[in-house]
Amino acid sequence: MEVSPSSAGTLRALRRLVRALRLADRAAESRLGLSAAQLFVLQRLAEGPVSSMAELAGRTLTDASSVSVVVQRLAERGLVVRATAPDDARRTTLRLSASGKRLVAGAPRSPQVDLIAALEQLSATERKELERLLEHVVHGMGIDEGAPAPMFFEGEAGTARRRTRAHVGRVRARSRG
Repeated sequence: MEVSPSSAGTLRALRRLVRALRLADRAAESRLGLSAAQLFVLQRLAEGPVSSMAELAGRTLTDASSVSVVVQRLAERGLVVRATAPDDARRTTLRLSASGKRLVAGAPRSPQVDLIAALEQLSATERKELERLLEHVVHGMGIDEGAPAPMFFEGEAGTARRRTRAHVGRVRARSRG
């Protein structure tokens, strides 16, 4: 299949973007023991407490179910404090714990922050066109458009490592056979 130079250039740009996000995820994991998504959520919570998971989802530009998974992991590590909202027992408020604040103070800026800043430099028309084109690519690839989009690389590290180990084992077995 022959590929046009513009498709090749687009693919190179996408590879650079994905690579930067993946490297930042690995760096956050090795330096802080967190995923880049977890760091991004902590940094958004550092802007101030939120009165609902939906509010935090708005800050992180994702859906409540995706951010909820990240918050659960952060709460288990003692970096986020959950409390029942004083005015509505059905709602949960979220804020950084003291250890969460210390971690954020010494952490590098999340790559998602840079990505959002770069997108905001585009005009509204350009952002809408980029969204339209990316959705067209997603559709063309047959990716499930109805599934919620999780935060970048969240929850994939263990699966990727297992898959890589399994793949290496199969390759070794084939080369012996």
